[in-house]
Amino acid sequence: MKSTSLSLIAGAVALAAVTGFAALTAPGDGGTAEAGAAARLPVERSSLLCPAPSMSDLAETTYSSFTPTGENGGEAGAADLKPAEPLPTDEDAPADEDADKKDADKEKAAVSKPVISLKDLGKPGTAETAKSDAPALVGTATGKFAPGWTVQQTTTTAAGGARGLLGVSCTAPDTDFWFPGASTGASRQDYVHLTNPDDTAAVADIELYGADGPLKSEVGEGITVPARSSVPMLISTLTGEAAENVTVHVTTRTGRVGAVVSAAEDEVGSDWLAASADPAGTQVMPGIPADATSVRLVAFAPGDDDADVKIQLLGKNAAFSPAGNATLHIKSRMTASVDLKDVTRGEPGSLRLSPADGSTTPVVAALRVVRGTGAKQEVAFIPATEAVGERASVADNRAKGSVLSLTAPGATAKVKVTASAGSEAGEATVKTYTVKGGTTLEVTPEAPAGLKGGYALTVETESGGPVHAARTLTIPEGGVDMFTVQTLPDDGGTVEVPAAEQDLSVLDD
Repeated sequence: MKSTSLSLIAGAVALAAVTGFAALTAPGDGGTAEAGAAARLPVERSSLLCPAPSMSDLAETTYSSFTPTGENGGEAGAADLKPAEPLPTDEDAPADEDADKKDADKEKAAVSKPVISLKDLGKPGTAETAKSDAPALVGTATGKFAPGWTVQQTTTTAAGGARGLLGVSCTAPDTDFWFPGASTGASRQDYVHLTNPDDTAAVADIELYGADGPLKSEVGEGITVPARSSVPMLISTLTGEAAENVTVHVTTRTGRVGAVVSAAEDEVGSDWLAASADPAGTQVMPGIPADATSVRLVAFAPGDDDADVKIQLLGKNAAFSPAGNATLHIKSRMTASVDLKDVTRGEPGSLRLSPADGSTTPVVAALRVVRGTGAKQEVAFIPATEAVGERASVADNRAKGSVLSLTAPGATAKVKVTASAGSEAGEATVKTYTVKGGTTLEVTPEAPAGLKGGYALTVETESGGPVHAARTLTIPEGGVDMFTVQTLPDDGGTVEVPAAEQDLSVLDD
């Protein structure tokens, strides 16, 4: 469980203890106050952080903000994304220089003005930029906009070393992130972007692990991320060792950050690498495109024990182990990788890692996926992800080019998929799908009728076993099918609030 969820639960427990937020016996019953059953309630505040999109003059970026309809945290509220830049203070302008003070006021207003504000539930809001110096964004949603709020950042770079379609679901701030699949090799330029949403500085550490263990680094410790700012770090400058496959571990000593890795590979393409799901014995990476020409698995065991995992492809009709790669041995604190080549062989699939020896040694994992050949190659990354759970959404789907992958690693499951109203026009549509256990179902969503603009997809588990999901967005550009893959973990729109007895003795000295 991420620390943000733990913070919400801890806050609810504290509130219950002090105020007696619970089911109590009525006065005069003569009985002791009793705690009722725990309830799941909508969150009332959410935070998301979007990295600086690109330094290329050829980049065009679309932001898409969305909150699904449903049980929401109140009537009022807002969902705004603002530049991650420190707000100028009144002290920055001398009081006796009116012109300077007016300039400072204008700067403060420009920084505090939202880049995008969400107006309606169930309908995306969008914004665009083509600036090469576009900043990272800090976002907050409150009230009815908070439960399930998601933001997609999609950047198209038509040419140059960063050519590609770069997509990322903006991340919640946290204190611990794992990124298997990064690189310090000569053909890669990977940056880890650290964004601080708070009004005080955060201090972060970046650890790198290659095939032989930790990579020596003297500059990856104690990195200061100023308040409401973003810091990109070129990973290859953190160590003198070149490694094709690297696991990046980001932690904070103080404060919290949003973290994501941008990866650009010479002659291949570029995309964002999102963090893997928390270390676990079993990991699922959904949504490998049917026409993938190269699939590389990168995995890491962060604990003191080695891990032996079974590799299975959950295909269209059944689960099977790739020939010659049925298992993978992952040494403790050493990055392991295996080239699975064109493992899907023309059919969509998802990869599952599970204990091969009965142990539950936790691992993290990600896939590097390439489509196309020669000058028409493009790359994307699929990190291990948590199940959809109650609900998950992904924004910025287009009339053409969106594909949804649904994987049931265990029992057969039934899910409801809602294509939202369009950002400019279009009515929502709803479809239900059954995903057979041990398989991957790939569907082309039915776009909203009368669609103008983009739309969001929301997946809800209705029955059966857990479902893992991913959305692939493909945009042809210059003869290349540029693509990006975003996973759909549970949106955390509700939190369990324990009931408690009323005990005013806690207020006594």
